[in-house]
Amino acid sequence: MASLAEIRARLQAAESNKGGQSSGGGDNAIYPHWNIDEGASANLRFLPDNNPKNTFFWVERAMIKLPFAGIKGEMDSKQVQVQVPCVEMWNEPCPILAEVRTWFKDKSLEDMGRKYWKKRSYVFQGFVRENPLSDDKTPENPIRRFIIGPQIFQTIKSALMDPELEELPTDFEKGLDFRITKTSKGGYADYSTSKWARKESALTDTELAAIEKFGLFDLNEFLPKKPTDVELKVMKEMFEASVDGKPYDMERWGQYFRPAGVAAPAGSTATAAPATATVSAPAVIAEPEFDEEVAAPTAPIATPAPAASANKTQDILAMIRARQQAQ
Repeated sequence: MASLAEIRARLQAAESNKGGQSSGGGDNAIYPHWNIDEGASANLRFLPDNNPKNTFFWVERAMIKLPFAGIKGEMDSKQVQVQVPCVEMWNEPCPILAEVRTWFKDKSLEDMGRKYWKKRSYVFQGFVRENPLSDDKTPENPIRRFIIGPQIFQTIKSALMDPELEELPTDFEKGLDFRITKTSKGGYADYSTSKWARKESALTDTELAAIEKFGLFDLNEFLPKKPTDVELKVMKEMFEASVDGKPYDMERWGQYFRPAGVAAPAGSTATAAPATATVSAPAVIAEPEFDEEVAAPTAPIATPAPAASANKTQDILAMIRARQQAQ
């Protein structure tokens, strides 16, 4: 895995550049922290990504929501929404944002621009160590996935830049728990009091056994697949129809992108996944979703190459056991 210094260097580089710029978890794998009661807290322990090319222990997901005035041909159809992936996730120009960026030059179009701007979330994995949700059942594989919004992510990222932090929070022996606390502000859920634990703690024998049994996830597997050229054209056409207030056309677009819960049209042979993708965001996003950065994407930042052995779960476990035996 990448070192804390490498993570800090890349976060700093990303911050400096702002001015210009599937399956696998089993049932109940995503932990719905947004369902905890106001005033309650959930204690999480993040784990590293099993992808050796990823500097971080999370992956960023960027989706664009396209609202439609119902479904074409259906009587009394209510408004539906389709999510499509923003290709800036792959450091490529997004045909939808290319249009939306120009709207921010006109004050009267800013609200519309926010409506169609990409919505960012971040996918993590780890254990739920304290769970206030009485109806949430831990799955057979207790390594859960977390869909973290921008507000909580800023708290996570800011702490990583603290020079007093000496170890990676995902370290198996000297890592830190992260406590998500839900309050309210202005009628909306607020997570600004969420924070890292002050005291380091080691993973338990049970947690280490779960990692050895199930392995860590490659978080890239939970991102939507990159759209093909044909799908990019479909996305642009859907965007234009949405802006014009037209209904969703199942016959034209159903084999590529669909609203949540809508089946593929009969006889469809397309392999494109529904626009809701593998990792669905919570039905209600309680924190502000608009990403204020509206500049053109910069060139991808080079990722430091981590040592290969450090990215293997078995190697990490072996090192921990060796340390324990030496004590």
